[in-house]
Amino acid sequence: MRFVVTGHNGQVVQSLIERGGAAGHVVVPAGRPELDLASGNAAAILSALERTTPDVIVSAAAYTGVDKAESERELAFAVNAAGAGHVAAAATALGVPLLHLSTDYVFSGEGTRAWNEDDPPGPMGVYGASKLAGERKVLAASPNSAVLRTAWVYSPFGANFVKTMLRLAESREEVGVVADQFGNPTSALAIADAVIRVAGNLATSDDPAMRGVFHMAGSGETSWAGLAEEIFALSAARGGPTARVRPISTADYPTAAARPANSRLDCSRLAAVHGLRLPDWRYSLTEVIDRLVAQRT
Repeated sequence: MRFVVTGHNGQVVQSLIERGGAAGHVVVPAGRPELDLASGNAAAILSALERTTPDVIVSAAAYTGVDKAESERELAFAVNAAGAGHVAAAATALGVPLLHLSTDYVFSGEGTRAWNEDDPPGPMGVYGASKLAGERKVLAASPNSAVLRTAWVYSPFGANFVKTMLRLAESREEVGVVADQFGNPTSALAIADAVIRVAGNLATSDDPAMRGVFHMAGSGETSWAGLAEEIFALSAARGGPTARVRPISTADYPTAAARPANSRLDCSRLAAVHGLRLPDWRYSLTEVIDRLVAQRT
């Protein structure tokens, strides 16, 4: 299949290029200046995507500055809501399936059980609100689409929590990490593998159950502090940088945007409908740490 994925340098884009190529697919990134989601120009977005001749479109580009979005609401909504909707409309016009990446931040973070797709959303900040608005525009514009909510994404590419922890460990013996927020760490490499599988299902089946909203995150859960401890343990075992983790509370690390205390996602619908469950987060983390430590030596 010929995958066209919005964006150039994002973690999912780079992971799709790697994994898709290895699986024999063609993966074409489409981003600025040719494809500018913030432009509000639906015709230009359609034209840019039409030139790429996709078999499937993966809507991965997004405004991801969670804190910055609090002061750049208009831009966040332009990209994450209106822009996503224009991509979905283009997919419909081109007659191809669409897979749209979304986030755990559409939920309020209350409670202790994992969120399922039928739970009412309640975003805590502008970023989550803009992504929720994008989901709704995507589903309205493209009946042949799947919205895939994921969480706590990391990979060998770009900027992410795992790479930040390894960098901090190079100069610190101890790192303070939030211990009262819980979720499912998810490798972008695993996301790419799953996207390829779901795209294949949409391409070969017209079953309406395969469309709609799905949660797609790594199996198992932990806190940010728990994730950091595992990062340092795996890195130390490979001769990489390591540090002690000092658990702190959310109140000890104030940010412009509130973070959900409970980001756990129930991914059982994805397993039941698409026959797909992402690997345990520790397994996926090991693969990424292997690569990141090897790059440092």
